[in-house]
Amino acid sequence: MDLRITKTKKAIINSFLSIRAKKPLEKISVKELCEMAMINKSTFYSHYGDIYELSDSLENEVVLSVIRSMDHPEFIMENSGEFTRQLFLGYQSQDHLIRILFSDNRSSLLVSKIDKALKELVFEKYPHLRQEPVLNVGLTFATYGGYYAYMEGSCYDRNLVVSTLEDLIRNVGEYLMS
Repeated sequence: MDLRITKTKKAIINSFLSIRAKKPLEKISVKELCEMAMINKSTFYSHYGDIYELSDSLENEVVLSVIRSMDHPEFIMENSGEFTRQLFLGYQSQDHLIRILFSDNRSSLLVSKIDKALKELVFEKYPHLRQEPVLNVGLTFATYGGYYAYMEGSCYDRNLVVSTLEDLIRNVGEYLMS
């Protein structure tokens, strides 16, 4: 990719993250972002359709980073305890961006996007289970429940919270596999 394009995108992203850390997404204007990034509005629009597209793109990158940080995402079915530990380490590795991008009214989007991405991994490996209702409900329960319990438990020792969630989700995994 052209170095100028790379620098421009980096300026857009850095400016967006700086503003987003202080303001809800709905309050960010393209004009404000362009002024901070020192670019023209036409330059912004050559890369993104609007602020929401930029935010969605960055959110998706964070989700992919969380998933890619896992050594064995397929463990969700085979070793759900280890899967849980790896998933929460992935959340921790992206904590700063998660807190910026998924704040305010976008907070539920992270877990929704993670749930969708994890199901795609599972169903890629186990396509015959795609329409299995108990499995789908169980995966959603483990993903949403684990995430919200993790976030609510942030006032406690992280290792204790993660090991507790490992045990709980291992039990859910055993139920799903039975």
